[in-house]
Amino acid sequence: MRPPAPEDDAEFVARYVQKSQEIIRGIKAAQAAIGQVAGRAESRDGLIEAVADGHGRPTRLRIDPRALRQGERALGGQVTAVLRAAQEEAARQAQEIADEASERAGALPEPLDETFIRDRVEQAARNFLS
Repeated sequence: MRPPAPEDDAEFVARYVQKSQEIIRGIKAAQAAIGQVAGRAESRDGLIEAVADGHGRPTRLRIDPRALRQGERALGGQVTAVLRAAQEEAARQAQEIADEASERAGALPEPLDETFIRDRVEQAARNFLS
């Protein structure tokens, strides 16, 4: 958006506010979408499965009883690897959502700065004195 002509200031501000509100709605939608993320992973043999949410918290862990035959150390290593893979998948999905929201947020034009206001005041003063 380019700075408006003085007679279009109100319309420009209205469009700017509308665009800002759209971006805020998009950010809220992204937050909700991240809350729905479910990163899934399973062991090569399919005996261990994990799910993590969009914040990386494990939400489900399934261990087939046959996996218990591996022994404590091997089972612990596999559970850790599967949990980590589920968290990484959830993080990838959440980052994708965040990147899209960030890209849309970048579409908001730079806010008007003090030079814009100063120019408007000086212009109004010139018009008043003319």
